[in-house]
Amino acid sequence: MTRSSIIKVTRPGTPWETIDPFLVCAYHVEHYPAGNTNLGPSVPPPDPAATGQNWSMYFGDTVPGFPAHPHRGFETITIIRQGIIDHSDSLGESARFGAGDVQWLTAGQGIVHSEMFPLLNSDKPNTLEVFQVWLNLPARDKMVDPSFTMFWAADIPRDVVLDSSGSTEITRIAGALNGVGMEAPPSPPPRSWATDPDADLAIWTLKMTPGARWQLPPASRSDTRRQLIFFSGSTLAIDGERVDVGSSIEVDCTAPVELANGPEETEILLLQARPIGEPVVQHGPFVMNSLGEIQRAYADYHDTHFGGWDWSTNGPNHGPEKGRFTSI
Repeated sequence: MTRSSIIKVTRPGTPWETIDPFLVCAYHVEHYPAGNTNLGPSVPPPDPAATGQNWSMYFGDTVPGFPAHPHRGFETITIIRQGIIDHSDSLGESARFGAGDVQWLTAGQGIVHSEMFPLLNSDKPNTLEVFQVWLNLPARDKMVDPSFTMFWAADIPRDVVLDSSGSTEITRIAGALNGVGMEAPPSPPPRSWATDPDADLAIWTLKMTPGARWQLPPASRSDTRRQLIFFSGSTLAIDGERVDVGSSIEVDCTAPVELANGPEETEILLLQARPIGEPVVQHGPFVMNSLGEIQRAYADYHDTHFGGWDWSTNGPNHGPEKGRFTSI
């Protein structure tokens, strides 16, 4: 009888329930139309009452996205798979990144940033596909200086493991993977929980061809927790137990885990870490350890705006000509 390593399955739905130290895992796919000269949609947004459709991430005046908003006390890890994101922040920094790139932002004591999705294609649809993971900061680091780091696609290791029926591609955004690859992923920000040598933190994506099988190796610590988010495909078996696409599955880290894919390509996001194990009080864009600290965050934002906002609009974009870049 096959041993099942499954601890818990959360049925389809996003954002998914996450495990400490991860706070949020949201996944968005938006099929925007061709862009106009202002990098906004060339047609009006759909009327949900008439079409049953909506652009769930259309919050800008012209360009879709998330205009200026604050954060404190945690990190955002933005994994973009299709499309373009224009970042601007209260530090005066900016970036444009696209498919395959990752931005790792440490909000720390406070930052205001915008994430806009310019529709650069004027002759065809503009699809946006993106994960955003919120990673908690331990109490000792919640008030560190804010910063962000770009992980460009070319610098993120991708390893392919072959089996008798197919292949599994492992993209290692953070953390070592025992027995796979020699190249280290980019270094997380210096005050991230991911840099703690005992955190055992890893963020990987797995892409399995039809019929592929792969054994996920155990973690290096017995108190590590591991979550598999099965976000694309049709059929996946974990130690012989079938799970539904869209599910989040916590698995035991102390032994190998057998993944067996079905007849379609499957993709999985893996989140792994040792828990921080501290109280979490979250209110809107702030994540602290107590209600008093949340109240202080709102007061500080009201008084300082976390450095102000020097951009001419709350949702700036970086124009039609620029390619990927960062100003830091």
